[in-house]
Amino acid sequence: MTYTTDDNKFTVAGFYLNGWQRIARQDGNNKPAGGLQLTWKPGDKVTLNYSNYLGIEGADSVAVRRFYHNFYAIFQLTNQFGLTAGFDYGMQQKVKGSNEHNEVISPVIIAQYKFANKWAMAGRFEYYKDKNGIFIATATPNGFNTKGYSLNIDYSPIPNALVRLEGKVYDSEDAVFVRNENPVRNNSALTGSIAVSF
Repeated sequence: MTYTTDDNKFTVAGFYLNGWQRIARQDGNNKPAGGLQLTWKPGDKVTLNYSNYLGIEGADSVAVRRFYHNFYAIFQLTNQFGLTAGFDYGMQQKVKGSNEHNEVISPVIIAQYKFANKWAMAGRFEYYKDKNGIFIATATPNGFNTKGYSLNIDYSPIPNALVRLEGKVYDSEDAVFVRNENPVRNNSALTGSIAVSF
């Protein structure tokens, strides 16, 4: 369900869900999940958003409660330069019925510069800490404790299409990546993509 104010500055949405990123309900899990999204646009150049998720993960006999928060802000500082900052915080019960939780944190910052009519470039820094493997299980002492850096260049030949070339580097506290069948702390990739919206 969604409600937007007459001036289109504030939107609230409520979600009834089958679970965390699930199209169908998990076998043995009879409890629905839910979420809330609040978006405020005080002006044309600022967007503030808060979203959350609350659900029971796993079969009912061993299910644990997950509560996840996502905050982000978009600032279009000039017609050419924009900044996005975000922060995720999630917690999940260690075992069913416990008052103890495992945590996930993930801040991100993205800067984009449009240097020509159809061209833009962006840099991104992100950090992801999932020590106890809520989302990314590694079986290493520090879990998935990783920094990511990326730089991309975008070309938009028409308003609803985007061609992107992106270089990305990950640096982890533990050897959580695999290269030539050996565990390593770093990973890098160069990718290209084409996106079209209708």
